[in-house]
Amino acid sequence: MLVSDLIKRKGSAVTKASPETTVATLLDLLAEHRIGAVVVSADGGVDGIVSERDVVRALRTAGAALLDAPISTVMTSDVVVTGPSDTVEDMMRLMTDRRIRHVPVVTQDGRLAGIISIGDVVKSRI
Repeated sequence: MLVSDLIKRKGSAVTKASPETTVATLLDLLAEHRIGAVVVSADGGVDGIVSERDVVRALRTAGAALLDAPISTVMTSDVVVTGPSDTVEDMMRLMTDRRIRHVPVVTQDGRLAGIISIGDVVKSRI
């Protein structure tokens, strides 16, 4: 099975936020969409990804002041991505090896084509 097959099943919608979005607004987005991560994008590409885990880790040191900080201060900027023609098996290995739960799907021309979560992978395997 290919990553593109998963995208066809779940859809290509991706919740994105600009790097200037506050952490408080990010938390609202995560709750509203019932998701665990948001792609950070200033211009439609992938500048970073920020997850619930990123926020929790940052809260340990920054405290409540973090809520007013931009998500660019907590996002992962070295984003692991996959392509639509990659196999789901390879992507699962990547998720396991890198200990990540969300992988943006990017086409060869750099266009964001979707995002796959570990939950999407589990659903496809059941």
